[in-house]
Amino acid sequence: MSIVPPPPLVGRATELRTLIDAVTRPPAVVLVEGEAGIGKTRLVRAALDRLPSGDRAVLLGYCHQIREPFPYGPVFEALRDIRGRLPAAHRLNPVTGALRDHLPELAGALPPSPQPLDDPRAERHRVFRAIRALLAAVGPAVLVVEDLHWADDGTLDLLRFLAGQPPQGLSVVATCRRDGVTGPPLGRAYRHQPDTASVVVRLTPLDASGVASLAGALLERSDLSPGFVSRLHERTAGIPFVVEELVRSLPAALPGADDPDALDRAVDRAGVPLLLREAMAERMAGLSPAAAGAVRAAAVLRLPAGEQLITAVGGDPAAQDTAAQIKAGRGPARPDPAGSGSAGLAEALRAGVLHEHPGGRYGFRHALAQQAVYDAIPGPERRSAHVRAMAALAATDAPPLVQLAFHARQAGDTDAWVRHGTAAAQQAAALGDTALAVEVVEGMLDDPDLPVRDRGPLVLMLSRFAATGLSHQRVVRLLRQVLRGDFLSRDVRGEVRLNLGVVLSNQAGDAAAGRPEIMAALAELTDRPTLAARGWASMAMPEWGAESLAEHAEWMARAEALVATADNPELSAAVLANRASFEMTTGSPGAFDVAARLPAGDPRTGVRREVARAYCNLHDSATTVGLYAAAERFAREGRRLAVETGAQYPAFLLDASAIRREWLTGRWDGLRDRAASLGESATETPLVAVDLWLVLGLLALATGEWEEAVRQFHRAGLDAPEARNVPVVTSAAGGLVDLHLARGATDEAAAEAEAAAARLRRKGVWVWGASLVPPAVAAFARAGRLETAAELVDEYAAGIAGRVAPAAHAALDAARGALAAAQPRHAEAAAFFARAREAYAALPQPYAAARAAEGEARSRLALGDGAAAAGFREAAESYGRLGATHDAARCRRVLRDIGVDVPLPRGGRRGAGALSQREREVARLVALGRTNREIADVLFLSTRTVETHVATVLRKLGVRSRTQIAPPA
Repeated sequence: MSIVPPPPLVGRATELRTLIDAVTRPPAVVLVEGEAGIGKTRLVRAALDRLPSGDRAVLLGYCHQIREPFPYGPVFEALRDIRGRLPAAHRLNPVTGALRDHLPELAGALPPSPQPLDDPRAERHRVFRAIRALLAAVGPAVLVVEDLHWADDGTLDLLRFLAGQPPQGLSVVATCRRDGVTGPPLGRAYRHQPDTASVVVRLTPLDASGVASLAGALLERSDLSPGFVSRLHERTAGIPFVVEELVRSLPAALPGADDPDALDRAVDRAGVPLLLREAMAERMAGLSPAAAGAVRAAAVLRLPAGEQLITAVGGDPAAQDTAAQIKAGRGPARPDPAGSGSAGLAEALRAGVLHEHPGGRYGFRHALAQQAVYDAIPGPERRSAHVRAMAALAATDAPPLVQLAFHARQAGDTDAWVRHGTAAAQQAAALGDTALAVEVVEGMLDDPDLPVRDRGPLVLMLSRFAATGLSHQRVVRLLRQVLRGDFLSRDVRGEVRLNLGVVLSNQAGDAAAGRPEIMAALAELTDRPTLAARGWASMAMPEWGAESLAEHAEWMARAEALVATADNPELSAAVLANRASFEMTTGSPGAFDVAARLPAGDPRTGVRREVARAYCNLHDSATTVGLYAAAERFAREGRRLAVETGAQYPAFLLDASAIRREWLTGRWDGLRDRAASLGESATETPLVAVDLWLVLGLLALATGEWEEAVRQFHRAGLDAPEARNVPVVTSAAGGLVDLHLARGATDEAAAEAEAAAARLRRKGVWVWGASLVPPAVAAFARAGRLETAAELVDEYAAGIAGRVAPAAHAALDAARGALAAAQPRHAEAAAFFARAREAYAALPQPYAAARAAEGEARSRLALGDGAAAAGFREAAESYGRLGATHDAARCRRVLRDIGVDVPLPRGGRRGAGALSQREREVARLVALGRTNREIADVLFLSTRTVETHVATVLRKLGVRSRTQIAPPA
């Protein structure tokens, strides 16, 4: 069965050159964007046909509008035909063996399967690595993914992974519609890598000249009148696909150039040219009944389908008999290739109405054509065709539940629609495709014909899906809409509202919106103490909201009182988990005693799942107060229990807070990449990401990347501090105060310090102020507000007295040192800073220890103490080991000013052309787009010195322009 040749590509010369240039210079990521029918696929095919000759693999994958739970399906589809390009199995990266089950066609060519991993996240990462390794092995290669706007979340995550770390020979090309979507097609987490070409090709409708060229080529005429072209352009809006379909529907014998008005009349006789459905109607009219039936069947099915399914839905008796035999367990029988259904399909293909897709499937070239044909089918015929589709699909070995639900709805079989839709959502959730589960339920709830009796269970299912770890954006709107209605019972309404509040507070990170919903739910759950206890325990967590610690303690007591009246071990474990976190995060001396009561060995999965959540929260709380050894123990146990019980969301939270612990304890090597990579998986879950944005901001601050630091601090919560995680917001505020001080913006530093201190004072959990109070005291002192600074130190000391919070007590000595230095009492300041340095070193917090050592050295310098130089040298070396280049440069500047020569560490120089440490610092800032003046400010150098370094970097790297300098590895 053949396909008519595609029409010529016109009006896209610039876009075609751009696409070819990017693809031929891998690694590259190219997004081809435009509305439906604009010619995205045609442009990509034209570029592939024009690629320079060479051994380049072209891999094609397709996303579909109706999809079953099959994460990464488009990429696996693209990889199935690469056997001939693979090296011997022993030469492949062993990790590619993880793809044996996903790519059975290649199983014999791949290494042995590795042992399965218990952690689903680790297993997914291994699959991602295996796909990347396989692509590297078949390279150079072009991976084309069509219709990215229909991609599932898993495929998007995989493509972000590949685009963020592509093999050297890989070019990724994706086509997508925007259709009102404002975010980037690969999600906001995707970040362009400096060594990867990143190109967006945006296609717009053809102008009148382009329409004339396309129509002339299709009609094989060069004498089209301006009036004809103008009418054609007006009616088609310049969309190439509509132009093509309309022109193909014109009569074969068009009037000549001597009668231009007749050409215009010919367009009018074709129907309303602006509407594709009328163009398709003309083409359908020229088909035999068998061919038209095949086209209508394909329109009903929506997705490309096999010959047997199309003929069965089209009403071919032989195919229907085959479907019946399959269902009865007597087949399948082989369809008669000479039957009317097969002949009709072949005719539709020859006419170009249907097209062949990979895998022996047939369908429309474009969704616009499918919709035009579908809308033209009379209602009773449509319903009958959907009934036949249900029967044929139900007879398959693994019935596609999502498609069955769709066809049941269109057939008017409400009971089957609800049954299949509910089963599809449950299956998707069980397979980890929670986005599809939400999509299915949301689609059912959005339908006004869904019976009221079925709405309550579906709403409850949706809210539970979301509360157990789904992204929030697709459900919050619908849950709010449902809650405005009156069809839910009081207790169901209360549970749905409680789950909505949890989603808003947790996944959305919007406590200002979520907590009022929880409070409203509690008023509706008076007859359900179990759920009410969960609500009060959630409200009791002090990290969220603007309430005081005393109010949180009262809510915790209410939850515990309700637990005492309920015989529910899982509820008791949940409330005890929150109590343990409450005690740890506030630095309570009894926190470890409460944590020891957690029933980690309980045989019930639900109970141990709550303990897993508790350990993950305890890790975060212990990290905040500076108990890092205990935090690591909680992390190990929390991760173990999370794997055992399937509690993936708390485990993911643990990974994010572990990034913050690594920053605090000085494990900075590769930390920026780890934080950014983890952030890619949290595009819709700000709660997960706030620790990551905080760390990225602090790392940027330590290297003098001011704008990046400000951006990340705001993402961490300073964009809406009243509604975000209070400990993280407090740390971000401390970083912003430090940044203002570094840039000499004293008034801004003092204002930020005052606002942050007021929030901390209102909350009453002073142990969270370890990262804020020392820079806040310095800001007040520099602004001449010594009394305010002294009051803050006294208030902080009183607030942390008796609390088990080593980081806070070390910070108190640092704050006292900053106050004494400003008064000035330099001897006392040096003593306080020395105590802080020792305390930070014992935690360990090496960056904070270096800051305290620098403060001590400054005080000793003011006293004329000769040991000051050694202190600055030690601090500079500590900063340098961490990678805090701005701080190290500041200390070296002081040493130069006092006449001490401190050579930069040479590192591992590999030859005369290698960059020195200083040149690497300059190159990094140049690559970030900094001017020489800005670089001089960051590195405490003169502008002329920076100019010299830039010239040396250009010479050593062999480039002519600053824009060609890439960040050093």
